Amino acid sequence: MVIHELGNPSADIVLVQPVDEHDLALIENEIKIIAENTTDAFRLIAVEVDKWNSDLSPWKSPAVLGKEDFGDGAENTLANVRKLCEDKSKTYLIGGYSLAGLFAIWAAYQTDMFKGVAAASPSVWFPGFLDYMKEHEIQSRIVYLSLGDKEEKTRNQVMATVGVRMQEAYQWLSNHGITCALEWNEGNHFKDADIRTAKAFSWAMNLL
Repeated sequence: MVIHELGNPSADIVLVQPVDEHDLALIENEIKIIAENTTDAFRLIAVEVDKWNSDLSPWKSPAVLGKEDFGDGAENTLANVRKLCEDKSKTYLIGGYSLAGLFAIWAAYQTDMFKGVAAASPSVWFPGFLDYMKEHEIQSRIVYLSLGDKEEKTRNQVMATVGVRMQEAYQWLSNHGITCALEWNEGNHFKDADIRTAKAFSWAMNLL
């Protein structure tokens, strides 16, 4: 697990984002967009994960696309993330794209160290996750959710549920006192990941 630190190293607001190589290629543009849409200085800690489907999954589940099953490495990943967030004088937000967005939501159920969650196109289709959300209590009071308007238009029966489950997640959080947003973006899951993630973090930062 490699850590990349960007932005203002002395900033009071710290954004934590699990990333892969694709995210890293776009991270400078993401930071630029966040800076354009917020007024506070921030530091971004990009946590490069080794095995995406394993390191970010809260529990084991069969493969949905391809042959790689989902593991249960989220707990270990969060343990490493916690070590990056030990300065209690800082304000921490956690976010990410796709499965990293799902991890961010799950992480906010495990600890109160994150003031907000920035989940862009999170994989809320993940088997059992919506039930988990309803059976446990989230500890962040600010949650941003987004989805591409074509993401649910897929032949994959599991992933096709993402629109309905996203709506349910948004309603559940909103009905339980969470300041929550749900934004629909144009395009499928692979469009504008950096822009969508930047919007997610910017929205959460502007509510601090």
